[in-house]
Order: sequence, then C-alpha cells, then structure tokens
Amino acid sequence: MRVVSWNINGIRSPAAAMGRVLEALGADVVCLQETRVTRDLLDEPTAIVEGYNSYFSFSRSRSGYSGVATFCKDSATPVAAEEGLSGLLANNQGAIGCYGNTQEFTEDELRALDGEGRAVITQHRIRTSDKQEKALTVINVYCPRADPEKPERKTFKLRFYHLLKLRAEAILRAGSHVIILGDVNTSHRPIDHCDPCDPEHFDENPGRKWLNEFLWQPGKAPGEGDVADPPSGGDGGAFVDSFRYFHPTQTNAFTCWSVAQGARHTNYGTRIDYIFGDRILVTKEFEDSFLLPEVEGSDHCPVEAVLKSTLMAAPKCPPFCTKYLPEFAGKQQKLSQFLVKLDRRGGTHSSLPDSQGSAEATEDTAPLGRQEKRNSAEKPKVAVKKNRTSSSKGQGTLLRFFKPGDNRGEEEVNPSEKMGPHQAVQAQQAVISVSQAPEHAQHEVETAPAEPKEGQAAFWKSVFKGPPPPPHCKGHSEPCVMRTVKKAGPNYGRQFYVCARPVGHATNPAARCDFFLWVPKKQAAPR
Repeated sequence: MRVVSWNINGIRSPAAAMGRVLEALGADVVCLQETRVTRDLLDEPTAIVEGYNSYFSFSRSRSGYSGVATFCKDSATPVAAEEGLSGLLANNQGAIGCYGNTQEFTEDELRALDGEGRAVITQHRIRTSDKQEKALTVINVYCPRADPEKPERKTFKLRFYHLLKLRAEAILRAGSHVIILGDVNTSHRPIDHCDPCDPEHFDENPGRKWLNEFLWQPGKAPGEGDVADPPSGGDGGAFVDSFRYFHPTQTNAFTCWSVAQGARHTNYGTRIDYIFGDRILVTKEFEDSFLLPEVEGSDHCPVEAVLKSTLMAAPKCPPFCTKYLPEFAGKQQKLSQFLVKLDRRGGTHSSLPDSQGSAEATEDTAPLGRQEKRNSAEKPKVAVKKNRTSSSKGQGTLLRFFKPGDNRGEEEVNPSEKMGPHQAVQAQQAVISVSQAPEHAQHEVETAPAEPKEGQAAFWKSVFKGPPPPPHCKGHSEPCVMRTVKKAGPNYGRQFYVCARPVGHATNPAARCDFFLWVPKKQAAPR
C-alpha cells in the first residue's frame, strides 16, 4: 500500500492532466492540499479521473483559497468518507463518526474551522501483514498558516490543531488505525528548518508545542503503549512522524521552498509536510517514509509512505464521492447542449446568434474528416468589413507617428517624402525590381521592404532610454535585481537592489550575498 501527500499549490496549475499526475505518483491514495478551486470552478477532467474516485472539500469563505482533495484508486475505494473535522458537514449516510468531545467549541467556531475546506477523511479496510482485517482512516489536512500581522489567524491555527487532535484520537479509540497527512504548516525540530534563527527558543513556538504533545517522543520503546488508550505526558502523544522514525538524523530534508527567492535551487527550505501514523501502525506496518524533492510543479514536494498492508476495495463509493455531485452525475445539462444540437445524421443546428456564424459552431463539433470532405460551395459566405487604414498599399507602422511630416493626409503625401535617404533608395530599388520582374510575378510584391530591424531598435532606444543599469553586488560582482517592498509600512512600494542569486544559507557560496541598496526615488520605476 502506498500513500502520497502533496501541497499542489493549485490543482489546475500542473502542466500535465490530473490523470497523468496521479499515474506519475503511482500511489493507492493521493492526498492533495491547497487545491484553490471552488465547486463552481471544478471541471470534470480534474474531478473525474478514470481508475480513481475523488473527494473534495472547498473553501466556503473565499474563492481560489485553501481546499483539499483525496484521490483513491478503484482498488482502494473507501467504505466511508466525509468532509471536515467537526461532523457538521458530514452526511449521515457514509459518514465516519467518532468526533470526540467538542463541547469547548461553539457551533459557529466549528463551522468556521471547517468552512475553509481544510480536511477530507476517508476510511478503508486493510489486511495487515499478519492477515488481520482492520479499519484504516486517512485524514487529509491543510492546516492554517499563522499570519504575524493577523493575531486572530494564530488563534485559528491553534484551534484547528486542537480539533484535529480530538478527532484523530477519537477515531483511534474506536479501533481504527489512523494516518494524518498533509501540510501542517509548522516545522517540528531545528533539523527540519534550513536556518533556525534561535535554536534555544525554537520549541517555544505554539505550533511546535502542539506537535510535541501530539507526537510520540523518544522515551519509550517504539510501539509501546495501548492503541485504545492514547498516552499523554512526557513521552508525547499517540502518533509518530513516520519520516523521522525511519530517517531520524537526515539533514537538508525539506518539503517547502520560497519560489520568489529561488530557494529550491539552494535547498533553503523547511519540512512542513508530514505523514503521521499511530504508533502500532508505523512500527508494525510501515516499510518506509520518504520525501520526493525531485517532483516539481509546486513550491512543495510530495511525501510518500509505503506500508506492508494491502487495501480492500469497498463494493461502491460512499455518497461523499465527487462523481455523485449533480454536475458530474448526468443530472444537469451542460451549456453546450443549449448552444449546439446534434441530429442523428451528424449535422448541426446552431442556436448561436447569426453574428457568430454557423461555420464556427460546426467547426467545433463536426468530426475532422467530415469537415475535410465538405465541398467549398457548402461553406457559408462570410462578410468581411475592410479597415479603411488597411489597403493594397500596406498599413503604416507605428514609427511614422514619431517621424517628421506635414499635416496633409496620408494618401496626399509622396511616400518618399516620409522616408530617409536610406529608406528611399531601398524603395526605389524595389520599384525597379518589380518593373523588371515577369508579369505573373509582379502581383506578388505589394509593399516596399520593411525598415531594417537594427534601425528600428536604434530608434526605439533613442525614444525610450529605459532605467539605468543595475549595480553589481559586492559578494559576486554580478548585476543585481530590483525588488519592491510589499509589506505594509513606511517603505511600502519602495524599490531596492539585491543580489540576483537565490536565497540560501550564509555558508553557501552559491547563495545570495547580503548586498542591499535602495533605489533613488527619481530612478525608481513607476508602479
């Protein structure tokens, strides 16, 4: 059994189709975060992939924000699935249940925590390595980010963490194995961060404090403890960071990098994407857990785990499956059916306005071979309105508006009067060449040769001089790049020069040096 988690940074952003992405990852269960798609924008090729069944959670508060999706192979069809952690979004049919004690949350708070589309839960049947049939619950989460400028988001993040812990431990107590995977948005240890600024106070971060309580810490033998009674106290919680379990000392193992700063080139990142599992599952059924930094297409890389267990497919998908949504279940007509009607003979009857022309509607619907066989006499006539400025004499270039001339109309001015000596000689030579050419070839030459490209380039450079050349950084003596301050404050909008190399650790000679220079306001480019 293979499971993969990947913050895809927009489900419609990968160059390949979703089917190819899933095939390349090759996992039985693929959990995606930050899909950034709402239900009204989710298209069928993305949602319905042959050989898979999918489950989406959308943000209800903002468009193009957050969102998670879980794709299961047909051989890994879950027995139950639901959206969210609180149970308020769950359908009673096919729901997983086991919500824990949430009395400390108000209903409005629970709806807000689940309203950003940050969790999808699927429950599967597995056969373990010792031939026992067990339940396995996979919790796909995209945990909130704590914005330093918005204190309420820090509270929101910690409340989401707490709700996640309550739900995961409740499912564990009910007898199911549990895997929690996704973008947790917190690096756990200094080894998981490219440049921890204050290692002595690193653990004081509230998110790291929560991870220390949630995860099992060295202190007891791996696997010790009862799955039905999650331990608490000095040794940590009931779950294990599977990557660190198998690779406890691996350095430079990161999953997220700043794209704007080119940090992936220097591997200057953090590890914030995890696959957590309950103790017994990780110690007895996990074979390995690793990162896939070679997979590009996002500012995150996928993480993967391999288990000895095998998945047992349910006979049918739970009601939460995307294919049961009305827009994908054949219960809703598509817009194309209202625009073009197909008859049994393969012809088309367009209901588009006449200004569209029947040829455009037919071109998109009729088979290619039928269009190639169509007689030219059958094609509808298209009326073309000629532009008065475009004639057989050719259309003037933008350069003519910058050159000296008189106030007479274009047709009243001798073309040679608007040309420089060099261009006039070229035009005269072209006229002589045409007059000496055979009659059948003369009609092929309609305009004089265009002005040489180097002449045009020199002209535009004289009109638009452009900004001054950037300074060279002191660390590498290379041209700098210009950046703009985006953070609110007194310097918002100001421009500055920095080294053009990607950001990296101070000890990395290939990384950006510390050169910094404000752009004088009179030289700053307009925003």
